[in-house]
This record gives sequence, structure tokens and C-alpha cells, in this order.
Amino acid sequence: MTLEQLRFFIAVAEREHVTAASKALHVTQSAVSAAIATLEEQHAVKLFHRVGRGICLTEAGRLFLPEARAVLAQAEAAENMLEAFSGLKQGTLRVVASQTIAAYWLPALLVKFCQKYPQIVMDIAISNTEEAAHRVKNGEVDLGIVEGLVDDPTLAQWPVATDSLSIVQADAHVPATIDATWLRSAKWVMREPGSGTRTTLEHTLRQHGIDPAELDVTLVLPSNESVRTAIEAGAGIGALSALVIAPAVQAGTLHAVPQPLGTRFFYGLRHKERYRSPAAEALLELIAQSSKVQT
Repeated sequence: MTLEQLRFFIAVAEREHVTAASKALHVTQSAVSAAIATLEEQHAVKLFHRVGRGICLTEAGRLFLPEARAVLAQAEAAENMLEAFSGLKQGTLRVVASQTIAAYWLPALLVKFCQKYPQIVMDIAISNTEEAAHRVKNGEVDLGIVEGLVDDPTLAQWPVATDSLSIVQADAHVPATIDATWLRSAKWVMREPGSGTRTTLEHTLRQHGIDPAELDVTLVLPSNESVRTAIEAGAGIGALSALVIAPAVQAGTLHAVPQPLGTRFFYGLRHKERYRSPAAEALLELIAQSSKVQT
């Protein structure tokens, strides 16, 4: 039984006329007759009485008509759902982002996305870079946006935006320049291992010949806000994104060492072999339009 057979049967049943049905369907009369004959033969039942030139439903045909209509309606509903999904009128977009990105960089883009595609449900999770990569790999989310590089051959990674890290402290008397001795002697407040912020800091330190294990780390905290607050309270120095420290620097509760740690990237992250939904494509296009970084 095919959907075409059901459509032909319903058209004839509603008109009680094969010719009228074929005209409405824009097919030949013989095609309609053949489809109904095949349907009857497949199930060994007559759906129409054929008396002279007239045609009307048998008892089986009357019972079958509402069932045929229901099946066809369900098929049309399924087709409409797929069209709505591909047309960004239905669906859910699942994104995981590391903390700095989720709190400071991504929200403005999500607002634009929701304004443009209000019928798409947004499901946003926050994880550090390591955890985000794990969730993308396992298919828990459609996309990841992270701060650190991920070494996994199953994942595609590309830059979507730029950021910078700065060393900050509560004391207004910041050195004009910093050297290895100053960095090793300072008390540090750090993000947890696996976070993009900490990974970037450690990579930069190694580039300058400093082993991160040599630093005096007094506190390890699980969020940018807790690190920032601890530094403001005088716990030591720390390295945070320019996005994170901007309000505190402006308010005078934190002071940045005038020697930035260089530019870093935010990265898009997806599984190389998993299907990328139209909603995910739309968000990536919006990110590309809003960013100066070529993806």
C-alpha cells in the first residue's frame, strides 16, 4: 500500500467518479484505475461497486475511507514537520560553551538568533573546554564553543572570535613590566584544570620559559566570577579574559598589568561525522557575520 494509492482512492471515493478524480489529481484516468485495482488485488477486497457507468463505495470501502484519510493526514503532518525543521520553524539547538564564552560573549549572539528564529528552542549548557569537547563527541550537543584547543581527531575545530588574557590584581600599584621572577614570587588564583582560561595561561607561560608548576597557586576556583572576586579580596593575582575583567577594571576594584598575555581564539567545535542541523548552520552563519575572524 502506497500513499499514492491512498490519495487516488480518497479522490475517487469523494467524487464517486474516476474521470473527475483523475482531473483533480492531474493524472490519467488509467493511472487512477490501475492504482485502485492494485490496491484491491493486494488485499483481496472490493472497495467500489461498479454498476454500469456508476461507481460507489462498498462496505469495505466505507470503512476504509476514514482510515485512509487518517494515514494520509499523518503523512502530511510528518512532511510538514520536516519542512518546518529545515525552514527553521521548528526544532531545538543544543550548544555547550565554556564559561567565559557563555557568560560574556555568546548571549548577544543568542539574542539575535532568537529574534531571527523565534520558533527554535535554545538549549545552552556551560562546561569547561575539556567537558564541552566530551559532550560534543558524545552527541549530547550540536555545537561547542570553547576557549582552548582540543586534541581529538573526531572533532572539527576552527576559530570564531578573538579574546585576550590579562593579569590582574587588587593592588593599584602594578608593575610596568613583569618578568619570570615576579610571576614566580606572586600568589596566584587559578581556574580549574581543563578550563580554557587556565590552559591558555599555562601555554603562554611555557612559551616564555616558565613552568606553570613553579607558580605559587593559593586558590583554584571553578568559575571566572569566583576567581575575580577572590582577586578583588586580595587573595593574589590571576589571569582572566578581558571580557571578564572589564567592569571591575572600570570600577577600580581590579587593576590590569599593562603587559597583556597576547591574543587567543574562541573556537567552534563539532563532530566531523554527525549531521549538522539547519539551526546549527544558522547560528554558525550568524557568528561568522558578527566576527572578524574568518572561519
